[in-house]
Amino acid sequence: MPRSAPRHDHDAGGRPEDLAAKAVLRDEVWAAMASTGAARFPGAKGRIPNFTGAEAAAERLRARPEWERARAVKSNPDSAQLPVRQRALEDGKTVYMAVPRLAEADPFFLLDPAHLSDPPRKAASINGATRSARRIPVAELSEVGLVVSGCVAVGEDGARLGKGGGFADLEYALASAAGLIGPDTLVVTTVHELQVRPAGTIPVTGHDVPVDLVVTPERIIDCRPGRPPRAAASVRWDELTEEKIAAIPLLGSLRPRRS
Repeated sequence: MPRSAPRHDHDAGGRPEDLAAKAVLRDEVWAAMASTGAARFPGAKGRIPNFTGAEAAAERLRARPEWERARAVKSNPDSAQLPVRQRALEDGKTVYMAVPRLAEADPFFLLDPAHLSDPPRKAASINGATRSARRIPVAELSEVGLVVSGCVAVGEDGARLGKGGGFADLEYALASAAGLIGPDTLVVTTVHELQVRPAGTIPVTGHDVPVDLVVTPERIIDCRPGRPPRAAASVRWDELTEEKIAAIPLLGSLRPRRS
């Protein structure tokens, strides 16, 4: 019997109607990618889909001047963005990659292009990072010039839909609170065209971090025109469940004490 896809939104906080709408959108994207063959192994459902054309999207991002200027990149650890992490290392950029689900006291991998145990493609994978990277706390991160965020779906207005666990937004908030990411730091995603949705389609909550550039194998969508400046990010403790806080050691250590 095939193993069911993992669910990541079981401990998500927020309004029930927003959570339900997001779940429907995820299922629509996963089904579309599976039926058209746009998703690579191990399939789309329950994941940030590893999509056909990921390398072409990474090359399109690589040609941007913002990429050239960035000395350090913070990226999600998913397979869909492995080509981006690989190219960052090939171009001599430091890569910070989150430990999956932030499940360690030191929740980031540091990949130094000058000290890799494996070639960049292998080093940029989760398995490779365990050999080529060292795990570091947020305090050891340097200023980040580019944030790469994986998506299940993304709106043409920059609204991002992840797997439902909220980890990308937490990573961003923690790095922002440490002064490593500012309101002007570029946030990008690489996706398949099937993952792009019209503006206003994806529900947005207060903790959601908008995407500035959506990069597909065919085009780049600049979501910034007409949008107000991004507000400073912070951990929204009232939106986190007790289960979520207990699962992430760093949150437990940072949680404000109740008076």
